Amino acid sequence: MAVAPGTSPTIVEYFEGEDFYRCGYCKNETGSRSNGMWAHSMTVQDYQALIDRGWRRSGKYVYKPVMNQTCCPQYTIRCRPLHFQPSKSHKKVLKKMFKFLSKGEFSRGNNEEEPMDSQMDDGAVDDFVLKSKLDIQPDHRPLSEDCKEVIESEVKEKEENLEAKETKELNQSHAKKEKLGFGEPSGSAKVLPSAPKPGKGADLSKPPCRKAKDIRKERKRQKLILKSQTDKLEGFQIQHEPQPLPPEKPKLNQPKSIEDFIFDTLPEDAAHQLEVRVVRSSPPSSQFKATFQESYQVYKRYQMVIHQDPPDKPTVSQVRLVPVSFEDPEFKSSFRQSLSLYAKYQMAIHKDTEAECGEAEFTRFLCSSPLEGQYRPSDLLCPETYVWVPIEQCLPALENSKYCRFNQDTKAVDEERVNELDRLRVLYKRTIMPYNIYKKRQKGPSDEAIVQQYADLVGQTCSERMLLFRS
Repeated sequence: MAVAPGTSPTIVEYFEGEDFYRCGYCKNETGSRSNGMWAHSMTVQDYQALIDRGWRRSGKYVYKPVMNQTCCPQYTIRCRPLHFQPSKSHKKVLKKMFKFLSKGEFSRGNNEEEPMDSQMDDGAVDDFVLKSKLDIQPDHRPLSEDCKEVIESEVKEKEENLEAKETKELNQSHAKKEKLGFGEPSGSAKVLPSAPKPGKGADLSKPPCRKAKDIRKERKRQKLILKSQTDKLEGFQIQHEPQPLPPEKPKLNQPKSIEDFIFDTLPEDAAHQLEVRVVRSSPPSSQFKATFQESYQVYKRYQMVIHQDPPDKPTVSQVRLVPVSFEDPEFKSSFRQSLSLYAKYQMAIHKDTEAECGEAEFTRFLCSSPLEGQYRPSDLLCPETYVWVPIEQCLPALENSKYCRFNQDTKAVDEERVNELDRLRVLYKRTIMPYNIYKKRQKGPSDEAIVQQYADLVGQTCSERMLLFRS
């Protein structure tokens, strides 16, 4: 594949065999195993293709863990931002942010959180349905007087039946209460309540309270009346003139997408405004430099207050943008402080012993936090077939074994496995050539086994696009 003009192709130098080194997670001296190569140059396209095959990078050193042999397998995870599904907690944060921008309100505590849709009471749902029904304005011709009289008589008859039924139920309930509470017959004399003393009892100037059961009955009665009227009108209209198919009803309780929250329009009198700017980082623009200086000042204050550093020690070069090494003295110091706080927390809250709060347990706690998996949809890369599998399908298998094949199809294989090694590209004596030409020019013992291992790890596409350096 030809390289775009003005860009350098990927040039890698593969290291023979497997590397054994100290694991940064479980501290096993020789437990971590991987294959590696040095990237003299690399394009973004090739880097992405290697990531999709489980490769990782530390500086210019690119390595791929031997998943079925290493002590702590490192699975590749991805989150698809274009299909992001916000969780309930994400939606709450977005709602709070919108409320803060529009009204300047800032929630402090769980009591001020907005209720979820599932927590709406029946009354609110009934009101919504009733309001929707009342908003219906069917297009119909005026009804005749006879038809109106028929409808009114039927509605009146239903109302009388409902009232009689409700009265009967209320009388039965009163009779039961009298028998259970006072042992008197239902026809006994009732004592009228006297006026309450000031400051005590119910306020007689206000209407009496109603039970939720009675309120629901009243709403049901109103809905039946409205439904009967609507049915009669629609039936009369259908008999006299044909009607087109009714439009589809909008789905109720449809969950909002992330776009619905982000693109909510702020009112004109919003308390705050949110502005997002895209600035150039390479070469750095003036806005990028200003932002970096602000981050550096925050870092400097943190180091001086928390770690008691002198004002001249926190330098710009210490604001790191890449992960530090496990052998870094500063990292070791910070790790020890975090370990001490973790041990105190576990012993105080969970009553753990000091032996149960060691360095290995703390490292396992850090590495087992599924922060990436909290975002949906998330996928894990199958270490054998290199296909993406939803994380929900992978977690049960990982509970039983640290190494798993996620692809459930037992017949599936790596589609990128190398079938034609001769098409692999080699950089030999500053000349780009296919591997079959390199074999003819090569002097010394054959290195076909090493090249085959490299090709199997990077895949057919990358082997034909990247340049394997051979001396």
